[in-house]
Amino acid sequence: MNSPQTHILMVEDDETLSSMLGEYLSAMDMRLSRAATAEAGLRALKRDRFDALILDVMLPDLDGFEVCRRVRRFSDIPILMLTARGDEMDRIVGLELGADDYLPKPFNPRELLARLRAILRRRAPHRSELPGDRLRFGRLQIDKAERVARIDGKSCSLTGHQFDLLLVLAQHAGRVMSREELMNRVRRESMEAFDRSIDVHISRIRAAIEADPKHPRRVITVRGSGYMFARHHDEDVVS
Repeated sequence: MNSPQTHILMVEDDETLSSMLGEYLSAMDMRLSRAATAEAGLRALKRDRFDALILDVMLPDLDGFEVCRRVRRFSDIPILMLTARGDEMDRIVGLELGADDYLPKPFNPRELLARLRAILRRRAPHRSELPGDRLRFGRLQIDKAERVARIDGKSCSLTGHQFDLLLVLAQHAGRVMSREELMNRVRRESMEAFDRSIDVHISRIRAAIEADPKHPRRVITVRGSGYMFARHHDEDVVS
C-alpha cells in the first residue's frame, strides 16, 4: 500500500510563484494547495489536514507574523516562512512566534524542498518506543518517540526544531555545546547557520521548560562557549 501523499498548504498571494512551486513539488510526490489571503489560509488549516505550511510574510490582509501567531494557538503544524525582505529581524520575529524555518525570496525550489523535508522529518513520529526513548531530569521528561517534552506530565509548547535542539542538549547533559555544533547536529542539511537563530530557539525552550526563564537553571549559557544542559538542579523533584 502506498504511503499518503504529503499535503502542503501555501499561503501566498503570488499566483505565478505558487503555481510554479506546485508543479515542482508535484514532481516530488507532494501536493500543494494555495490560499491567496491570510484569512483563507486560516480557514483552510481549521477545515483540512496539512503536513506543513509555507507562509509568506507579505499578504494582502494580514502579515505572515500575525498568521503564524494565530496558527500557533490551535496547531503545531510545521511552518516555513517566506519573505522578500532580507532583514534579520524578520527571521528572528518569525522564529520567536513559532515558525520552524525561514527562507528569503527569491529562493531555489530545491532549497525550499530540502527545508520542507527537514522540518517534516523533525516532526515525523517514530514507530517504536524503546526504554531509551525517554529522558528524565527531575520534573522534566523528554519523550523521543512521541517527540514531546513534559513538565510534571504537562506537554510543553515547542516547535519541531526546538524539540530537536532540546533533545540534543539533553542527550549531552553536562557538556558545553557551541552554537555551531548545535546547528550541525540539529540541521544536517547544508544550509546557512545563523547563531542568532539558536539564541531565539534557546529562549523559547527556556520559556517552555524553566520555572523562571529569565534566570534559567536547566539550559545554561556558558559565555563565549555556548550552552549546557544541567543534569540536576535544586528544583528537581525525585520521582
